[in-house]
Amino acid sequence: MKTDLESALYVFVLATFVGFEVIRRVSPLLHTPLMSLTNAIAAISLVGSIVIAGANRGLLSTVLGTVAVAASTANVVGGFLITDRMLKMFKTRTPARD
Repeated sequence: MKTDLESALYVFVLATFVGFEVIRRVSPLLHTPLMSLTNAIAAISLVGSIVIAGANRGLLSTVLGTVAVAASTANVVGGFLITDRMLKMFKTRTPARD
């Protein structure tokens, strides 16, 4: 019988391989929508890390949760900045008036 750790590790490894293959096969044209999707996933991990940090299950859990909150926040903010910058590249420019 498998333990919870073995099952979680099995799912993690499979998700890593599937995620890598999906991202690798995305065309450059779809990069911006994919970034938006990964920002949403990062936001979900931010909520999860906030829950872990506030669960008050011990010092180690609180410290790791706080580190996860900081890392997830940096990921979300950076992802939105990059997406915004890429979307600005596709905006049409108005010609300058003489």
